[in-house]
Amino acid sequence: QVQLVESGGGWVQAGDSLRLSCAASGPTFSNYAMAWFRQAPGKEREIVAAISWSGFTTYYADSVKGRFTVSRDNAKNTVYLQMNSLKPEDTAVYYCAARRYSVIGTKAREYDYWGQGTQVTVSS
Repeated sequence: QVQLVESGGGWVQAGDSLRLSCAASGPTFSNYAMAWFRQAPGKEREIVAAISWSGFTTYYADSVKGRFTVSRDNAKNTVYLQMNSLKPEDTAVYYCAARRYSVIGTKAREYDYWGQGTQVTVSS
């Protein structure tokens, strides 16, 4: 079965950077689009960024555009989320997700596999 394991979360100060990684096993990188979602306490899960299987198409939520960069290395079975200029409002559990299609989806319901999440806490 497809397994996704996130890492790289932690506690940082506003303005700092973090790089999240999502290590995948199984057929994920054969033709699966990938995405990062996040969920803060008391809020609904929201998309952060997504990337097609080819890596040529990406999507960013308006709230992170210009600060975050999603990338993937299919040879290493890994998806990354580089987060710069972090803000307290970025505090959330970040989840890696995979979709059984090569093109991007923007809704959580469109993704089929999920990691366990990694906590990102940004202090002011």
